[in-house]
Amino acid sequence: MIHVLFVCLGNICRSPMAEAVFREIVKREGLQEKVQVDSAGTGHWHVGAVPHRGTRNILGENSISFEGIRARQVETNDLTKFDYIIAMDSKNVADLKKLGAGSGYIGRLSDFVPDGSWEDVPDPYFTGNFQEVYGLVADGCERLITFIRNEHGI
Repeated sequence: MIHVLFVCLGNICRSPMAEAVFREIVKREGLQEKVQVDSAGTGHWHVGAVPHRGTRNILGENSISFEGIRARQVETNDLTKFDYIIAMDSKNVADLKKLGAGSGYIGRLSDFVPDGSWEDVPDPYFTGNFQEVYGLVADGCERLITFIRNEHGI
């Protein structure tokens, strides 16, 4: 089983959006038995909360389920449990690396976008632009699944 964790600051906007989008891609590709997905935040403020209304709305507009997603904080054992820890921005990566060394990949979602057209996924909690974030997340997740398929021969 390949384990993928999406991480942002509070785990109510970007990372749960990425979790939901990636789950949908995994389902579409028939990889549910091979790829497991979760999300978490580097902060603790929203633990237990459902995704932000803006995230729920944009996922609903795109017919993507967010059922069962609740905010949680990254735990130290996540660093060894997950094969891919995919952060939404550079600050998230730095915060993850402060927790210790992991056994898998820790990097940004944009690392899988070879043309370098974007780097960090902006936080819509502050910008309010959930549509822009959805576009970046959807693009990054499509490229990530391609990378994982190629890397693991699935």
